[in-house]
Amino acid sequence: MNEQKIIGKGTWIDKLAHELIEREKQLGRKTDLVRVESGLGASGIPHIGSLGDAVRAYGVKLALENLGYKSELIAYSDDLDGLRKIPEGLTVDSENIGKRVSSIPDPVEGCKHNSYGEHMSSLLLDGLDNLGIEYVHKTAHETYKNGLLVDQIHKILVNSKKIGDKIEEMTGQQKFQSVIPYFPICDACDKLYTTESFEYIEEEKKIRYRCKDSEIGSNKILGCGHEGESDITKGLGKLAWKVEFAARWSAFDIRFEAYGKDIMDSVKVNDWVTDEILGFPHPHHVKYEMFLDKGGKKISKSLGNVVTSQRWLTYGTPESILLLLYKRITGARELGFEDIPGLMDEYNELESIYFGKTKVDNEAKLIKSKGLYEYVNLLNPPKNPSPHVNYRLLVELCKIFKDDRLKHVGSKLIDYGTIKEVNSYIENLIVVAGNYSDDFEETEIPTTELEIDDSAKSALKQLVKLLEENVKIEDLQNSIYSIAKENQVQPKDFFKILYQIILSTNRGPKIGPFIEDIGKKKVADIISKYI
Repeated sequence: MNEQKIIGKGTWIDKLAHELIEREKQLGRKTDLVRVESGLGASGIPHIGSLGDAVRAYGVKLALENLGYKSELIAYSDDLDGLRKIPEGLTVDSENIGKRVSSIPDPVEGCKHNSYGEHMSSLLLDGLDNLGIEYVHKTAHETYKNGLLVDQIHKILVNSKKIGDKIEEMTGQQKFQSVIPYFPICDACDKLYTTESFEYIEEEKKIRYRCKDSEIGSNKILGCGHEGESDITKGLGKLAWKVEFAARWSAFDIRFEAYGKDIMDSVKVNDWVTDEILGFPHPHHVKYEMFLDKGGKKISKSLGNVVTSQRWLTYGTPESILLLLYKRITGARELGFEDIPGLMDEYNELESIYFGKTKVDNEAKLIKSKGLYEYVNLLNPPKNPSPHVNYRLLVELCKIFKDDRLKHVGSKLIDYGTIKEVNSYIENLIVVAGNYSDDFEETEIPTTELEIDDSAKSALKQLVKLLEENVKIEDLQNSIYSIAKENQVQPKDFFKILYQIILSTNRGPKIGPFIEDIGKKKVADIISKYI
């Protein structure tokens, strides 16, 4: 096996930052400030996937700084986007479909945001704040209003015929061969996506348009028939997606932006527009797959099958979200709240590796694991490890103790020898595990794939029989030890198998008292699935 050079912390994030810098050197551009960007959708309820775009861009920012370059993340809220459909669970007047989200009232009663767009952006920014992500926030309506894209808009509109032909060549879409890629806000009905631009008056920087019926997806939006002119310097419209990224990249000097598979065609066109029309080398990219729900459907703000960071943090720590997003960027993944127990325990394992409590013989894996742990802690890892408590153990205890949880669960953890004392960190773990236990009480944690030899299976069958008899056992711990010996299984190996079956981990509390606490019949049922 060829040895590979370790870059930075040894993760995909470092590799990406290195590629970015090497490209900048080839382009001969200054690297005194390397900006990365994430576009924040403001038209629907933000979910983990939306958050992931910004979190991963921030990871690249951190990697750039680790390589010695100053960097910042631009978080751009597209609140000039028109509302295409009303997300599940929100009450919004259907008359607002087609209008820009920065002009629609806050959709949640009692909230005091200035608009629908500001409300949605605030949810995503709150998610970033909760994770410790630092960013410079920009909004579309302020960007256009302040004329920050005027030069780029002008160049694009002057070259709209050339761009339209290129869009048809690259994507097969013929729309922009006959219309200009700019949506004015209709003077008469205030709608955005019903306007069709048909002429650009170059010397006056004005667009002529007509407001007509339009189809967005499966929705038909009625236009009002008005014809008018719109001044591009006044912020009274916006570029189409097929060209708008290019304008932002050029205006804000963006050097990196990741993108989802679903907008791949738009990114290709925008790259060409940036390079050929605006004369600005397009940013370095990485493409990522979309998160899917457990049914294999794309997580959608409009469908309402969202996994929000706010709800996630009622069941898990910020580190569990960051681990989910920094583990890897390639490949589609199904995502649900049932992933939280595994991620919580995986973080503990990474921490054990980082602090040398768990030995890893493979040097490359060791470096990568330590690097991942540091990125999950935003390159500011703690000086000492936190107390480790298996999340599944906490969930099981919280199912038993519903009243005065902190006291009873904490006391059990001390009895088991899992912790020495209950501190604020442990209390927080009990709270989030309790929330998970309450909300998903009927949800079984998926079984673990295990290879169990015949001797161990024989021992498991004997243990199941003992547990199902439901007789009083003076010393269950010792009985389990004896069952292992009778079946020629090393007790430590048998205990490890039981921990893997019950808690999906290699170690845990004293097994006898724990089985007594969560219920012999329940444990017998769990073990039976493996034999």
